[in-house]
Amino acid sequence: MNDILHEGGATLAYGALGIALMALGYLVVEITTPGRLGHQIWTEGNRGAALLLSVKLLGVGMIVTTAIVTSDDDLGQGLLDTAVYGLLGIVLMVVAFYLLDLLTPGKLGATLVDGAGVHPAGWVVAAADLAVAAIVAGAVS
Repeated sequence: MNDILHEGGATLAYGALGIALMALGYLVVEITTPGRLGHQIWTEGNRGAALLLSVKLLGVGMIVTTAIVTSDDDLGQGLLDTAVYGLLGIVLMVVAFYLLDLLTPGKLGATLVDGAGVHPAGWVVAAADLAVAAIVAGAVS
């Protein structure tokens, strides 16, 4: 019974941390794109904005999952490791986004959420986010 309670508590702790990191990922997309992200996705049906947010959340989830799977048996250390790797992943995704922004014409964030369609650059940003997440996940393991 103690094992179940301990594992249940660990699951809740890792889950809360993962959700907090995904919320930070949401804020990053909100900051790097013009307009209100929630309004663009849920009210306007903006597919470009939805793609950006979806890939960011998947990337953060991949990093957090890898950090959890590879963490030590010590819950406190595992949570700390997961938080650090999750934050590093988000920072690296932001760096990759701004590097792409420097290399492309116009403001990348505005281009990606302009209109209801998915701009081809959205797929490039999506691939970059997933690639960075895979690199961080690989570094964790």
